[in-house]
Amino acid sequence: MKKLKCCEVGFDCEGEIEAATEEEVLRLAAAHAWQVHQLQVTPEMAEQIKPLIVEVE
Repeated sequence: MKKLKCCEVGFDCEGEIEAATEEEVLRLAAAHAWQVHQLQVTPEMAEQIKPLIVEVE
């Protein structure tokens, strides 16, 4: 399982995204960013976010 915390991306947000794959985390993170923060994630931003995705058990 992979996990991304929105606060680690730089937002004052308690949101956490978990999914089976890095790609799914990125897809869900992009949806969250748009719905909650009105921010569209670009491919360049996605590349910067990837290292922040951690493995959880």
